[in-house]
Amino acid sequence: MKDAELRETVISREQLFRGKILDVQKWTVRLPDGGEALREVALHKGAAAVVPVDADGCTYLVRQYRVPFDEILTEIPAGKLDFEGEDRLDAAKRELREETGFSADKWTHLTDMVSSPGFTNELIGIYMAEGLKSGQTDPDEDEFLELVKMPLSEAAALARAGKFTDAKTIIGLLLADACLSV
Repeated sequence: MKDAELRETVISREQLFRGKILDVQKWTVRLPDGGEALREVALHKGAAAVVPVDADGCTYLVRQYRVPFDEILTEIPAGKLDFEGEDRLDAAKRELREETGFSADKWTHLTDMVSSPGFTNELIGIYMAEGLKSGQTDPDEDEFLELVKMPLSEAAALARAGKFTDAKTIIGLLLADACLSV
């Protein structure tokens, strides 16, 4: 099948909500067969996430309460871009420092992932940070975190066993473990 036989064309956009983290719009699209359909789209500036790995092969995760799920989740350090077009590596460095207090000498881009392409354009750059140096944390004023240290191999095994539910965390841990296991 050719791309043209799959592509939808946006006919109109209506702003429904403008927020701090995302905007919600209603799009009318022309379907490949000529028909029309409505799409609800959450526009997001993007985000960056990091798998920090120390000299002993341990990684650092953050536990935090996530209100949409009413649960405390364990995740790799991450955060949204501060502005549209911000360099994802710069954002990853900032989030690592804010959430763990670490800076790093070596950065490896693991992947870019789309979080849920059926309704949002959020793109998350995932990095691995090595050569960690301790420093002061500086979390956002509404951010309450607990730092968890564990061997990267153990964290990756937990991801494979379904013990983490956050997609960026699962992807980041598995890719970092594979990268370092080569």
